[in-house]
This record gives sequence, C-alpha cells and structure tokens, in this order.
Amino acid sequence: MATWLQLGFQDASSPLMEELIYFHDYILIVLVLITIVVFYGLFSLLFIFSTNRFFLDSQVIETVWTIVPAFILIFIAFPSLQLLYLIDEVNDPCLTIKALGHQWYWSYEYTDYCNLDFDSYMISIDDLSFGSLRLLEVDNRVIVPSHNSIRVLVSSSDVLHSWAIPSLGVKMDAVPGRLNQITFMCPRSGIFYGQCSEICGSNHSFMPIVIESIPFEIFENWVFNFVE
Repeated sequence: MATWLQLGFQDASSPLMEELIYFHDYILIVLVLITIVVFYGLFSLLFIFSTNRFFLDSQVIETVWTIVPAFILIFIAFPSLQLLYLIDEVNDPCLTIKALGHQWYWSYEYTDYCNLDFDSYMISIDDLSFGSLRLLEVDNRVIVPSHNSIRVLVSSSDVLHSWAIPSLGVKMDAVPGRLNQITFMCPRSGIFYGQCSEICGSNHSFMPIVIESIPFEIFENWVFNFVE
C-alpha cells in the first residue's frame, strides 16, 4: 500500500511490477540525459557567442540531431514493446476470476468453482477494527493462491470503472458490454490494496479492491468452506 508523502511507486509485489519499475528508471535516465544536452545547447547559444556561427547552417548538426533521436527512440521502443507483450501474455492461468464493477462496489465470481460469488463493499469508518486501513478495507477480500498465475476478467454493469492494484502492476478498465482480461501472479503471501481508477460517480473513491494471497492448500480449504 502507499505511505504518507510517498512520491514514487509502491514496492513491487509481482514480477510484472518489477519490470515496470525497471522500465521507468531506464526511461528516467534517458530523459535526464536528453534534458542536460538540450539545456547545454541553449546555454551555449545564449551565452557563448563564439559558437553561434556553428549553429546557423551546418549539415553535420542537421544529420546528428536527426539520427541521434532516432536511435534514442529505438532504445526506448524495444523494452517498451517487450513489456507490453509481457502485460498481455496469458500463460495457462491456474485460476480465473470475474470482476464486475457497480456503482459503487465490486462483485466477484470464481468461474472455476460452482456457486462461488460475492460482493465486496468498503467497510465504513464506524465499523473499522483497530489497525484497519481507512477507505481501503472491504468486507469480502479477493482470495487467490500465491505462486500461481491468476486471470481476471473485468467488466462493468453500469458505467466505466477500472480495476487496479498498483503494487501488482495491474490496471484494467471495466467497460459495460465488454470483457477485458489481465493476468498477474503473487510470488508471496500478503494483502494488496487497490482502488477504482476511473471516475465513475459520486462514490468513486469508496470502492476499494483488496487481494489476499495465501498458499494453495489454504486457498483450497477456503473455497471448500465458502461453497459449503
């Protein structure tokens, strides 16, 4: 979860989020280098008058500032495309969950198990227990097995929503009449928080998402007890 006055990303809790953070840091270095070069050129033009004559008409400079940006875009494009394919890749998921957005709560259906569906509402401030997180706790968490690929089918029953878990690198729009999918894997047990990331009405800020990752054996017991 996010912390007070946090400026950067949340700590990565999945391989996908780790790759996203690596890509962000890589792009940030490229942008800093470009900014330094551009400001150095502007500084030279404004204050070092002896260099002005080299910038008035030079085929070499024209060639350089055409080829160099092209190479920069290539070095950005390849890791970007690789990451996009990684996000869209679906590798025989262990479990499929359907997430349906409503105004203003989420409903879930475990399509691999019969009669396993529930609604997930935010717990009001008056009902929070000690140590619970304000505006993030729900009455029914999404329980998933750790170390397994999970596929989530996302849709909406009314308006646009967005199912997002920042620490897992997961964000998918919930569009009425359309079924989108996204996959993730939790490499460890834990609780991961998210919120609707598409403005969907007056209670947009009050439909959080909570995923609890547990070992597979405990997950099977939870499913058995829930169905019973």
